[in-house]
Amino acid sequence: MTDDVKPRRALRSTEWFGRHDRDGLVHRSWMKNQGIPHDQFDGRPVIGICNTWSEATPCNAHFRELAEHVRRGVLDAGGFPIEFPVMSLGETLMRPTTMLFRNQCAMDVEESIRANPFDGVVLLMGCDKTTPALLMGAASCDLPTIGVSGGPMLNGKFRGEDIGSGTHVWKFTEMLKTGAMTEEDMVEAESCMSRSAGHCMTMGTASTMASLVEALGMGLPMNASIPAVDSRRKLLARFAGRRIVAMVHEDIRMSKIVTRQAFENAIVVNGAIGGSTNAVVHLLAIAGRIGVSLTLDDWDRLGRDVPCLVNLMPSGKYLMEDFHYAGGLPVVIRELGARIHRRALTVNGRTIADNCRRAVNYNPSVITPLARPFKRRGGIAVLRGNLAPDGAVLKPSAATPALMKHRGRAVVFADIDDLNRRIDDPQLDVRADDVLVLKNCGPKGYPGFPEVGNFALPAKLLKRGVTDMVRISDARMSGTAYGTVVLHVAPEAAAGGPLALVEDGDTIELDVARRRLHLDVSGAELDRRRARWTPPAPHAARGWVRLYCATVQQADRGVDLDFLVGGSGAGVGRESH
Repeated sequence: MTDDVKPRRALRSTEWFGRHDRDGLVHRSWMKNQGIPHDQFDGRPVIGICNTWSEATPCNAHFRELAEHVRRGVLDAGGFPIEFPVMSLGETLMRPTTMLFRNQCAMDVEESIRANPFDGVVLLMGCDKTTPALLMGAASCDLPTIGVSGGPMLNGKFRGEDIGSGTHVWKFTEMLKTGAMTEEDMVEAESCMSRSAGHCMTMGTASTMASLVEALGMGLPMNASIPAVDSRRKLLARFAGRRIVAMVHEDIRMSKIVTRQAFENAIVVNGAIGGSTNAVVHLLAIAGRIGVSLTLDDWDRLGRDVPCLVNLMPSGKYLMEDFHYAGGLPVVIRELGARIHRRALTVNGRTIADNCRRAVNYNPSVITPLARPFKRRGGIAVLRGNLAPDGAVLKPSAATPALMKHRGRAVVFADIDDLNRRIDDPQLDVRADDVLVLKNCGPKGYPGFPEVGNFALPAKLLKRGVTDMVRISDARMSGTAYGTVVLHVAPEAAAGGPLALVEDGDTIELDVARRRLHLDVSGAELDRRRARWTPPAPHAARGWVRLYCATVQQADRGVDLDFLVGGSGAGVGRESH
């Protein structure tokens, strides 16, 4: 063999399709009933196309077509594509919350990859929880992997105004309460908001996670911003199909991409784009799967002084379509300069700096320069104190500056049902300077850690012109939401955290600059309350909910199941016959 010809690397799929025995016959013969020719089994890389398509997941409803473009790319590069489905998590329909099922989907992904003859994987993801779930499952297998996001919807258009999915849901709901919008107006607006395939076009969780796929190095450049219906999204999918075949030959596994430096880059980028608070728990969970030590303190340390450069809803004015036309995430990464680990490897084999070297900002109103940022602070603030000993988070770019240091009287809701019963009661004892507290909406308490932390203000205060109040809970909030909202309080109330002990009339102090969240109640009084506290009754006696509640970790640990942290690799299992 000459020096310039390298031998082919041994492929995992050979254990299925390269055998000349009964089991090899079984594996090849049944695949041939789909019209697959024999030469597909000649040792070419087998690429799994992991598809979260579902009509019940509108964000991902165009993925059958997207998968076809990945397939063509794999064939272009001499690979053997095999599409397979996994559990799809539709943010807009599933109850009680898709977060209850993120880990279940991750298990589906992990076991589907390990059980099948894949040498590399392309992950098709878009809606909020499909992205972290697929990355978590793939990380536990650690094969060559590329993420392809589905892309954002086109900008919403309503009566001459750009409207954003999610963000305007909250605005329109408040307007309906105050009489500023009629039900007929809302029905018209909802059709104008979602006018193409794709995920939310605000910088909500879906757009944030698509951006972080790119920042982690797991997606090709421009993965985050190309609109779902833009032909360039199809090209990106085809290029991903071509590239994954090369990654298999080069043995570029996920662990070579998703390193400590990659996570630090993602945290900095999240601050610069004004990203969702949900990114905190998702990155912590992905890090746990890949074996990288990542904590809430890292989020605060790395993101604390990162300015927000991207002027997108809910923090700003524009939407993802505008972000793409302005130059997308490569512009942001280039602008961040030395704040980024520039030599971090990405899936195309180049460094993140190489990918962004030629990025041009075509609209400084959408992506502002680092020297003149849209907002001075864009990172996630991690708060601690006797009310959140293991931490809580707040998004400064979406909060009211005047409320970032606040002391107020607690108005407490025992759970979401209590809140829904009383929040709009004209007799509710509440003032504009109070602190609204919602309990039992954490991972165990709801169950599933729902996006109810940005709950609406009392109707009687909205009618008086109050637009924001400090709200504290152990819940999450939609990445499309806004307000001075303290989230992910850990430990949660249902696990016996101090939040469970807060009572009406207690004084709570929030000081974001000092990262302080304090309940002004003596330790002795809290001990008396704890002695009276009883944990909530179990949500289920069987099934997934029982397993989830028994093993789920708290928000500061990423809300993964304790027995899923880490990975089992992609070793080939025993034969089935």
